[in-house]
Amino acid sequence: MKSKLLAGGFVKKPVLTGLAALAAGVAMGAPALLTAQEESIEWMSLGSDFAHTRYLPASQINADNFESLETAWVWDGASFGASSGRSTPSYIDGVLYTVAGDRRHVVAMDPETGETIWSYREPHTFRHEYSMRKDYGKGVGYAEVDGKGVIYIISPGFFLTALDAKTGAPLEGFGHEIGVEGFPETGVVDLQKILAEANGYEFDPYYGIPLEEGYITGSSPPIVVNGTVVVPNSAEQGYNQTRFENIPGDILGFDSKTGEHKWTFNIIPDKGEFGWDTWQDGDGNQLEDPRAYTGEISSWAPVAADPELDMVYIPTNAASIDFYRGHLQGDNLYGTSLIALNASTGERAWHFQLVHKDIWNYDTPTAPVLLDIQQNGQTVPVVAQVSKQAFTYVFNRETGEPIWPIEEREVPAGLIPGEVLSPTQPFPTKPAPYDMQGLTHDDLIDFTPELRQQAIEAISEFETGPLFQPPLHRDNEMGKTAALWCPGDIGGVNIDGPAAGDPTTGTLFVTSRKGCTNRIMAPAQERDAMLELPTGTTFTAYAPLRSALVRGPQGLPLFKPPFSRITAIDLNTGDHKWFIPVGETPDRVKNHPALEGIDVGNTGSGTVAPMTVTDTMLMYASSMSDGTPALFAVDKETGEQLGVVAVPEQSRYGMMNYQHEGKQYVMLQTGGTLTALALPD
Repeated sequence: MKSKLLAGGFVKKPVLTGLAALAAGVAMGAPALLTAQEESIEWMSLGSDFAHTRYLPASQINADNFESLETAWVWDGASFGASSGRSTPSYIDGVLYTVAGDRRHVVAMDPETGETIWSYREPHTFRHEYSMRKDYGKGVGYAEVDGKGVIYIISPGFFLTALDAKTGAPLEGFGHEIGVEGFPETGVVDLQKILAEANGYEFDPYYGIPLEEGYITGSSPPIVVNGTVVVPNSAEQGYNQTRFENIPGDILGFDSKTGEHKWTFNIIPDKGEFGWDTWQDGDGNQLEDPRAYTGEISSWAPVAADPELDMVYIPTNAASIDFYRGHLQGDNLYGTSLIALNASTGERAWHFQLVHKDIWNYDTPTAPVLLDIQQNGQTVPVVAQVSKQAFTYVFNRETGEPIWPIEEREVPAGLIPGEVLSPTQPFPTKPAPYDMQGLTHDDLIDFTPELRQQAIEAISEFETGPLFQPPLHRDNEMGKTAALWCPGDIGGVNIDGPAAGDPTTGTLFVTSRKGCTNRIMAPAQERDAMLELPTGTTFTAYAPLRSALVRGPQGLPLFKPPFSRITAIDLNTGDHKWFIPVGETPDRVKNHPALEGIDVGNTGSGTVAPMTVTDTMLMYASSMSDGTPALFAVDKETGEQLGVVAVPEQSRYGMMNYQHEGKQYVMLQTGGTLTALALPD
């Protein structure tokens, strides 16, 4: 079963040249070999395709030769200030494209050598300087305009820039004059200006919208669907906020040729719009203008699209602030939701709220994955969204109907004075959770009774409970340090472990880790005093001060293994096919004195796995027992390990592969560098 998404042009068809083109019309034996030698297979976006499968239909690297992989070249982003390694390159029309560093340089490079072909840097503004997500750029967008390739990026200052893919020059006839020295006369749209004019904010092109109103920036790239550039956004992290006014993270659409503003989707509904009635103040009274009262709900994770349906699928986070929202009641649409919009008009096709009034920082950190599955003899187009909660939410991507029932179940009430939480939350009945949910003593390390008891003592000062355990304030009547909720905002799935999909089988691969979160909630003014330039005006009653340290017994992890895993989910049936630990048991665990004589098995490394899928295997990055960074190959159907090869550096946030003129490369995001692996010539 080949996905329609692939057939629709996401992966470029093999390009035959020279003898391969001649031979292809002559015979059936030698031409196949020549085709494999000459074809190029593109990786068009940070998720490979609009469906974000992280899949490439390539087979040159297979189980027989995987362990022969070696470093082909390394690109060093030091001169661009690169450090985080969050950007996944795209391979388009024979060129690699990425973004790097605080200034989010756009870089084009040679796919055979890693040599820089051209780069572009946006001029300095205060808006860029203030952004908390400066080095968090995840990649580029791409489209063809009048037969010419165009690269699109969103900068930390929240400008949309269109560049000629061959030269790096700003696109003629796109955008408008910016009004800041150094900006080109063409090729740029000021996204903050668009929002300021729509909402009546004061505005300065260098400083942007005043911080009293809030702050908006971007970390994920735009996506270009049928001539429309769809722009997601992000705000400052909610755990750094102390005041509840902020800029609503409205989704914007622009003409890909001219940069003309086509539409806006109000992420916080205006009066009378669908969802407006889900916003009440702290006393339960309907808010006349929730957009002016509070803000945020950004779409900082990457978005996916189905051009045949002309739809984009947008995951969101919650309103300001994280971990306490006593100033609001109601479900607060479209916070922590998956929204399907018409790409040409911005109209809502459907939505599903994954968490009602999310105070847990359960924002959706990775792109949804689009696959076609088989059910009852029919092909069903689906969108699957994995989450920090260890749930997989699966919908018909055309209608929004859940593929399997999603039930509203009762959850704990709020513990902080003034906090009114939703009495229920949505629980998918299928697929089953892929990792720990909630925390009981049975979840704790149990290699020996002594270790189990020490782990119980380690969490005794915290309030614990099931999934959606609410936060707790300092100096509470329970005498607890804080509440501990599991998974936390670092457990389950997070930004550094996006899911991958195999469109040939309808299989979803999910990497996750065990992890809990706590925050010591204190008066907001106390936290605010630690911020140099806070946003907003009105203090919330409480804000997250810091986390309390929770140590595992004797330096060992707190939980039972596996500490991290990969789960293969058959979306045709909703069943788990297999799961495996990520990487190998660390030596610090394997050789720990308290575990002498105990076979701990493979606990997993505790880190999540950047992954990519091909016709022959699932590849993921992790580490060996001694900490050596490694690339692992896994059988897609069984989870059996096919091979492992040491690599120069640890991979972070993602990986990709591409085939250039007959040679397949695996690209690792290794912090401030990119490491390309290939088979020996």
